[in-house]
Amino acid sequence: MPRKRAEITALVLAAGEGTRMKSSLPKVLHPVCGRPMLLVMLDTLESLRPRRVLLVAGSDAERVMQAVGSRAEVAVQEERLGTGHAVLTAGPLLRPEDERILILAGDMPLVTASTLEELLALHQKSGAKATLLTVRLPDPTGYGRVVRNGTGEVQRIVEEKEATPSERRIDEINTSIYVFERSELFECLNGLGRDNRKGEYYLTDVVAMIRESGGKVSALTADDPCEGMGVNNRAELAEAERVLRGRINRRLMEEGVTMIDPSLTYVDLGVEVGEDTVIYPLTFLQGVTKIGRGCVIGPAARIIDSVLGDGVTVQESVVRESVLEDCSSVGPYASLRPGTRLGKGSRAGTFVEMKKTVVGEGSKVPHLSYMGDATIGRGVNVGAGSITCNYDGEKKHATVIEDGAFIGSDTMLIAPVRVGRGAVTGAGSSISRDVPDGALAVERSGQRIIENWKKRKGSDTARLRRPAISGGEGGDPGDANGWSEKSAGKDKEEL
Repeated sequence: MPRKRAEITALVLAAGEGTRMKSSLPKVLHPVCGRPMLLVMLDTLESLRPRRVLLVAGSDAERVMQAVGSRAEVAVQEERLGTGHAVLTAGPLLRPEDERILILAGDMPLVTASTLEELLALHQKSGAKATLLTVRLPDPTGYGRVVRNGTGEVQRIVEEKEATPSERRIDEINTSIYVFERSELFECLNGLGRDNRKGEYYLTDVVAMIRESGGKVSALTADDPCEGMGVNNRAELAEAERVLRGRINRRLMEEGVTMIDPSLTYVDLGVEVGEDTVIYPLTFLQGVTKIGRGCVIGPAARIIDSVLGDGVTVQESVVRESVLEDCSSVGPYASLRPGTRLGKGSRAGTFVEMKKTVVGEGSKVPHLSYMGDATIGRGVNVGAGSITCNYDGEKKHATVIEDGAFIGSDTMLIAPVRVGRGAVTGAGSSISRDVPDGALAVERSGQRIIENWKKRKGSDTARLRRPAISGGEGGDPGDANGWSEKSAGKDKEEL
């Protein structure tokens, strides 16, 4: 059953410079578990079904807008004068029906939809003019503190730089997530000053202003402190990824997936894994990937933007933009590049590379082969060391191997070429012409036999080590067994 639409307008603040990230990429576009953290936030908001989503972007507005697309209406904060100023920048986008506003920071990928729903419910139930989300931290350094009165009511938020020593000892911090009634919010914003150490318009000052005017301020303290975590540098980005990855892995295990070591299993947001699949350590499931039931993945596997059927095995291999049908197997040490499709029960074995190749049901490419731009039928066996020579220096060409063919070891298939149904290629052949159905194709240079080569070679080597004992001036030096450069040359000619 779909969620009921929340009667709120969401406003995401994403104009921060992110200087501590030391990156040319806007801070809010840095990925956590494979997804830009701003889009993680928008995904969370989407589950609430807000009336509208507005976003305030900064100096990299074009890149942010490109990432967001039609999911939010964007206002650009040309001059960054603080969070209060950012909200005022979004003012022209608001409509009369936008009476209740949920404000969030775009660098908080760990807040959950259930917590936001609880925050909205508290705001409505309490009749507050403002409701904020807080968390308690053992070390609140760097965060604004929530100051309450003797009865526990929120009085104000004080930024750390403005806090007194006693206020800095408060462990309840502001997460920068609020619900406001629009009229009170903008009345206070229009009266904000920036008489503070940063010279900025603080959105946090609105809380005290509402209290001073007699309005009620409520607060919800989240059970999980991680939900209040903002990402400001690479270390915090890694910590956010660790927490989010733990949530993903826990959910998958609750749904019937076995992880041998969850701390060494890396699964992106949006990846699907079926019941009774076993994932071994150092496995990475990335992008838009879907894994079926009863698969065995890893150890040391990386699967990107791929679809795997039921009962598939992938070990110590890389699979990118490929489809592996039921009961197929890959690896160890294989590389499947984009456009590859393995049919039911087929195999790409040890040190096999494939690119834009379709392998039919039950066919095997067991080891040490490259198949590129190829179509392989059913029941085909490709011997070790075989290669499709698909590139002539200018264009790529296709190879077709029809049902039941047998490709001998070390066969070079020089495309474009077709090997017919049930045909065989001899080991070590270079096949440049089509092979008819049921035929044997052998292409090798003539083999020559030099009798007693090992004995003669050993004898000649021994002679080379002995000093010459005869040969006049200008003559051909030799030894007692008659070795000479002339005879050596004759042996070379025979080779």
